[in-house]
Amino acid sequence: MSQTTAGNPLLHGASSSDVGDTAKAAAFVGRPRIKGRGLAHGLVDDLAQKIQAQTLRPGDKLPTESAIMQAYGVSRTVVREALSKLQAGGLVETHHGVGTFVLQPKSGGMFRLDPAELATSIDVLAVLELRISLETGSAGLAATRCTEEDLLAMRQALDEFEHNVRVSGDTVAPDLRFHLRIAQATGNPYFADIMSHLGTSIFPRTRISALVDVDRRSEYLSRVNREHEEIYQAIARGDAESARAAMRIHLTNSRERLRRAQDAARSAAVGKLADKPEPTTPVA
Repeated sequence: MSQTTAGNPLLHGASSSDVGDTAKAAAFVGRPRIKGRGLAHGLVDDLAQKIQAQTLRPGDKLPTESAIMQAYGVSRTVVREALSKLQAGGLVETHHGVGTFVLQPKSGGMFRLDPAELATSIDVLAVLELRISLETGSAGLAATRCTEEDLLAMRQALDEFEHNVRVSGDTVAPDLRFHLRIAQATGNPYFADIMSHLGTSIFPRTRISALVDVDRRSEYLSRVNREHEEIYQAIARGDAESARAAMRIHLTNSRERLRRAQDAARSAAVGKLADKPEPTTPVA
């Protein structure tokens, strides 16, 4: 992916040789401290508008977290939440150790969630919140405790996942094996016990409607496996901090995709009620 700054209003006059958070923050053209419905939401809205208008163009590299914090007057937690939401929305993609890059904006959502499935999706969302706490920790432990056998099993699961994306095969089984093997690599049997108990219910796509179409499904699954690769590479390096961060990003993205599907389903349900004719009272 190209790492350009041309046309990037956040990096006025910056070149690839510009370094240091202070210099980048000074060049970062953001809004004053964001208020209203939430700092993270405000930051997401502002960056999303720039991306949709292509004042931030595909391939542009965003400034560092520190530069964004300084320009917008927000905390690191706010910046990370906003970047997670943008990544879940398919607007940016983060490569650990390299940076966050703007993707080509796409119209429409990834998921189609029928209003009748809202209750089920809420259960899945609760499981995802549990997984964020559980698997973030297990990824960090796996990075310091895994064996060559563990890494080989993870690699085989990812390769099978990638192959099945290409042939439109089953991706749930290798996905589960990958996450389960990470849990096993902690050396703590309780992590694996919990993951085994949850089974395939941990994956939103097994509990809600199919993705919009085959092309979008393939695109979505390829993105999921790129997130898997970030986790795997960090574990293979023995980098516990990066493994935890990559797992958190992966699961937070899944949560945000499901939340967007829920919002769309609620809107559809409200629309159906608005269109439904009022019952008429018979005239005696």
